[in-house]
Amino acid sequence: MSSRRGMESAHVAQLAARPDESPDGPVPALPAHTRTRPYHWIGTAAVLAAVVGTVLAVTPAGATVTTANGPHAVPAAAAPDPALAHLPLDCAGLPVKISQSFSADLTGNGTVATIAAAHCDSPNGTPPDGLFVIEKGQDGRPRVALVLIRDAEALTVRSVAVRSDGSISARVDGYSSPDVPRCCADLHETYTWTPHGSGYVRTISVPLSQA
Repeated sequence: MSSRRGMESAHVAQLAARPDESPDGPVPALPAHTRTRPYHWIGTAAVLAAVVGTVLAVTPAGATVTTANGPHAVPAAAAPDPALAHLPLDCAGLPVKISQSFSADLTGNGTVATIAAAHCDSPNGTPPDGLFVIEKGQDGRPRVALVLIRDAEALTVRSVAVRSDGSISARVDGYSSPDVPRCCADLHETYTWTPHGSGYVRTISVPLSQA
């Protein structure tokens, strides 16, 4: 059994500069997992669930942001708009599609962020998602503060949630080898990013059937 398919593996996230740079400077990125997959989109497009599973209650868009002693959800209208951020996706001229988003104060200190999954809007296949933490830059414009999942990891984000301790979790689908059709992901995992110093510890949990 490879280390990739063990019950759980953890990576301490060092905030390293990504080769891609936004107009506001380098984008910190978490290290990609050791499993490598080719960047194939060809195949039958999988149906992407649009419902975002949340642990913190979602506040209605027109509601007033409440102050909480810790991480808490905020209305999307009060958070950075991911559609206005420059996302580090290599789309070769294709438009970018935001597939999931959730807004929260991740620390309870008043800094509001949007966690967004996005991919290139290709008419064919299942383009992989990137998962990003988006905050307001010094000029007030939305910018990527942290890359949680690179699109090169060839994952599809099915749901994303923020927990009351500030942890971020996502259910993802992936592929164990290049031979697995892009329509039929055979890996179903839960990624969790737990606050640790200036970054996060990433843990990957898999079902017993995949161990």
